[in-house]
Formats: sequence, structure tokens, C-alpha cells
Amino acid sequence: MRNFNENTITDAVLDRIAGAPDPRIKQVSEALVRHLHAFVREIRPTQKEWEFGIDFLTRTGHMCDDKRQEFILLSDTLGVSMLVDAINHPVPEGATETTVLGPFFVEAAPERQNGDDISGSMEGDPMLVTGTVSTVDGQPLAGAVVDVWHSDNDGYYDVQQLDEIGDLAMRARFRADGDGRFHFWSIKPAAYPIPHDGPVGEMLEAQGRHPWRPAHVHFMISAPGAEQLVTHVFVAGDKYLDSDVVFGVKDSLIRNFVRCPPGRAPDGRMVDTAYYHLTYDFGLKQVASSVQAA
Repeated sequence: MRNFNENTITDAVLDRIAGAPDPRIKQVSEALVRHLHAFVREIRPTQKEWEFGIDFLTRTGHMCDDKRQEFILLSDTLGVSMLVDAINHPVPEGATETTVLGPFFVEAAPERQNGDDISGSMEGDPMLVTGTVSTVDGQPLAGAVVDVWHSDNDGYYDVQQLDEIGDLAMRARFRADGDGRFHFWSIKPAAYPIPHDGPVGEMLEAQGRHPWRPAHVHFMISAPGAEQLVTHVFVAGDKYLDSDVVFGVKDSLIRNFVRCPPGRAPDGRMVDTAYYHLTYDFGLKQVASSVQAA
């Protein structure tokens, strides 16, 4: 087969793929070819536009290293990351909704005790975070592992400024107590722009979009017999809630970070300055094997 044109080349490529031995690879490859060819036919790129697209993807790859993943950023800003999340994490009643992991998770976060202050040397408005972890039917998940991380009051994460601060801060790993409860102190986070000094930033500018995310605290929560939960809790009233650059905001994940006067805090600590209090109760789904076993 030869002498293909714009009307025959798609079927020719699909014919070449037909013998793929792995059914999933065959399915994915065929869908990719069909949709990619349809996209090209719809926009009818010039040769220079095609070359620009290849250059854009090449530069996106060159921006990736052990500290930055520009392709994930591209996926986030095109809504693909949240689409994949929605496909893979249907939420039953009682379960906390999921959202994107984001680029600033650190596997080796320090394990801390409930009640610890994880702000390190960072300055900002004090913030108390209290919460519970339970099953969708309200049974406490004792010993649940709760990873938390967030930005400082200028919108920067610790890993973006390690040379200045010297150590990890505003992140930790806690274990829920026998009643599924946890709490810690830190500082109130701020809204921030995603890294936009590379190809993704150029794309956002060309699309007339801003690079900002609303202020939030990240949570990743695990417990035996439950699906791992990856989510954020967003600050109510943030001006970017309706235009989050990565499409991660859900109404159920928005909470008031309540400003409290000096005095005795809900965890019993005496506080001599005003502080913010965030509280959230997390519900985890059972893993499929646990549901079947039950």
C-alpha cells in the first residue's frame, strides 16, 4: 500500500496497527491515531505550525528534570490530569472528593507528632489544622497516615527555596489517633502561580489565561483496606477558585479558614496572637478487594 492522501492515510496506519499482540496497546494506538488524525484534519496546520508544535513538545521535554515535570504541568493546564482523576476516582456518598497531586509532593516528608508546628523557620499567620479520617460510613480509621504540604504566605513551597531555608517545612506525615483524629500547626498558605517560565507558560499567555492556583493545603491519606486519597482543601473566598489554572477546585473541598482571636485554641494550646483554624473530616473509600471480601 502506498500513495496515501489525507483521506486514506488514517486507514493505512490503522491497518498497520491491527496486528499488535497486546489488546490494550492495540486499543490505545488505534484511538490515538483516529483522534490525532481527526485533530490535524480539523485545524489543517501549515508546515510552519506543525514545526512549531514539534518544537513546543521538544522544549517541554527539555524543561523536565528531577525537580520539575513540564509534561505533567501541560497535562494539568489542559485539564487532562483532572479528567484522568475523574475517570479513576468515582466518589460514593460519604467519600472525600479527589483532586490532582501537584508537583510539590515529597516522598520523604518528616514524620511528626499530632500537635506539632511544621512551619519551621517560615513566617506567616499561624494556622491550626484539625481533622478526622473515617470510612464512608463513619467508622474512624485509627492510625491512618496523613501527608500534608502547602505553600508559604508568599505562595512558595519549601522545595522551591531549599537553598534559602535549608530544610523541608510546611510539610509532614502524621498518624491519626485511635479515633481517627489528627491536628497540627503551620502558617496560612497563599495563592500562587504555577511555574510559567517555560513552554506551558507561553501556552497560557497565548491562550489569554493566568497561571494562578487558589490557596490550599494538600492532603494524601492512606489506611489499610482503603483507597489512598489525594486531595486539597481550598481557602474559601480566594479570588482564583473559579479560574484555577489546573481545574482542581470542587465545592466540597472549599472551607473557611476561620480567623480566631488570641487565647486557648481548640487543641488546648494557649496562643498569644490571632490565628486561623481549618477543620475538615475526610472519608476514604474501601478498596475493591475489601468491598468484595465484606
